[in-house]
Amino acid sequence: MKEITTRYIDDFMDRFPELVYLRQPIIEAVNLIVGLGKQNKMLICGNGGSAADSEHIAGELLKAFTLKRKVDDELYAKLTDKYGEEGGFIADNLQKAVKAIPLTSFCAYNTAFLNDNNEKLMFAQLVNALGVEGDILLAISTSGNSKNVVYASKLAKVLGIKVIALTGEKGGALKDIADVLINVPSNIVYRIQEYHLPVYHLICLCVESELFDN
Repeated sequence: MKEITTRYIDDFMDRFPELVYLRQPIIEAVNLIVGLGKQNKMLICGNGGSAADSEHIAGELLKAFTLKRKVDDELYAKLTDKYGEEGGFIADNLQKAVKAIPLTSFCAYNTAFLNDNNEKLMFAQLVNALGVEGDILLAISTSGNSKNVVYASKLAKVLGIKVIALTGEKGGALKDIADVLINVPSNIVYRIQEYHLPVYHLICLCVESELFDN
């Protein structure tokens, strides 16, 4: 890891000493995401507040978080060669990204599936449709037992998709499925969610640092 990334983690642990035990799982999660490469992606799912978190996390990965993330020179050249000044405008305002898809975003699909099929497989169907070997599923559940998240995670493992679980203290069913378990120290839903936000902000910060801080 880069020195600046390690500093981000050290600062976080200073601010949240009760989360020091999660240092290694957080590092493992960062390394998995950094290792996705250009061909693979992260799928994210959760219910209620965790659905909102899914959208939030994707937003931090799909665009700049704290860095500018300028596009590669090759893309810049292609755009300017083809479209001149207008191509330069496009290139100057685009940003590099980590491929991330919040499975909560498919409103038409989700409502159709809930109406026609077993709701517990809503996310699993999207993993089946969109996931490929080498992807990552970020499974968010405060209890660790949300059936639609658990089933999506079980399918992910069969498909060769790594699972990062973000849960409460006990970890629930996801504890035995996840490749990386980040179980924050509470069993109270709103407090778990309060911990989840700074944890995933740290992960996004570290991923951005590793990939885009030159």
